[in-house]
Amino acid sequence: MVRVSASPPIVAAVAGARAGTVPAPPGPARVTDRHHRQEQPMSPSTPEQPAGRRTPLHAEHEVLGARFVDFAGWRMPVRYDSELAEHHAVRDAAGLFDLSHMGEIRVRGAEAGPALDHAVVGHASKIAVGRARYSLLCRPDGGVLDDLIVYRTAESEFLVVANAANADLVLAELRERAAGFAAEVVDDSADTALIALQGPVAARVLAELTDADLDGLRYYASVPARVAGREVLLARTGYTGEDGFELFCPAGDAVPLWRALLDAGRPHGVRPAGLGCRDSLRLEAGMALYGNELTVATNPYQANLGRVVKLDKPADFVGRAALAEIAERGVDTVLVGLTGTGRRAPRHGYPVLDPATGTEIGTVTSGAPSPTLGHPIAMAYVRRQYAAPGTKLAVDVRGRQEAVEVTELPFYRRQRQSP
Repeated sequence: MVRVSASPPIVAAVAGARAGTVPAPPGPARVTDRHHRQEQPMSPSTPEQPAGRRTPLHAEHEVLGARFVDFAGWRMPVRYDSELAEHHAVRDAAGLFDLSHMGEIRVRGAEAGPALDHAVVGHASKIAVGRARYSLLCRPDGGVLDDLIVYRTAESEFLVVANAANADLVLAELRERAAGFAAEVVDDSADTALIALQGPVAARVLAELTDADLDGLRYYASVPARVAGREVLLARTGYTGEDGFELFCPAGDAVPLWRALLDAGRPHGVRPAGLGCRDSLRLEAGMALYGNELTVATNPYQANLGRVVKLDKPADFVGRAALAEIAERGVDTVLVGLTGTGRRAPRHGYPVLDPATGTEIGTVTSGAPSPTLGHPIAMAYVRRQYAAPGTKLAVDVRGRQEAVEVTELPFYRRQRQSP
């Protein structure tokens, strides 16, 4: 495993990546939200510029020496020690993340499934109890409003997890789209904390604190469980490219649960991890981020997410007509991975060029030096004719062309543990 010595800078977001257009140059530094998710301008919190809301774990982060940033109206830890050290901890052992700023929305009732079938592009009614699926909330024109994880927690109840920056919008859209169905949409965000334990030793650590059948808990599955004596919804989901778990618990149980996980994990190399390293982790894993790879100006087919659009659902859904048309005609630009060999990494908003002509043929959406792989990586939207793996391209890095090559995503795949 190759490692770089410099701390990976946080990837900045772009406003959008519409086919045939070039996003604006990068602005202030930004930090990622989650799953699959949105970046927002960030700045260190100061007494003169106090942040907004605080998670139930805020005091724990202060004790651990976290550096905070203002993110989507929340004061969140961006790092505790260094983003590089936290990145490697997740790859080699595990990191403990506070994701309590996320939006948790319950959809329940006799027609909860059909209501979600109408609201999102996926087929929620077909999700088995105890399973989850990645989905998208789209506009009527097919543009992406947010990407979501939809958990089916009971026959007539679903948990929808939205990005913090989009939570209010998602709540309003779900309520509007559920009108006319025998279903209610309830915002549980304020009463719910979300803690993620991500990394190869996550299951080993968690096994010390729960009797839940972790071996039987598949990826994108969830189960009610007791962890460290606290009731949680335990899900095998994450946004790092590693094995891991996300624990939903009542906000009042967040502190003892966090402490128990950290205490049990320290002998195994677990350390607290901030939002900063989540960006480099998800980038290596080739995971789309709302605000970069996904925006209202992009559609699922450009982002290689056509597989989550279920045009064969029996009922209509918001965006269906537009998405069916896009699927039929195809797209002109697609999301690709780029790898470089130099030291100068592509950044969001940088132009992608045809090296033979200097013609601009795309735009970088996310990019950074890869701490794990030891070379620059990026994702970009490029014209379809340039999207084949192995294609030689260039990125304009502050006026100088840097050679890159189109590569299949993800950049990094975790090593599977032997049975």
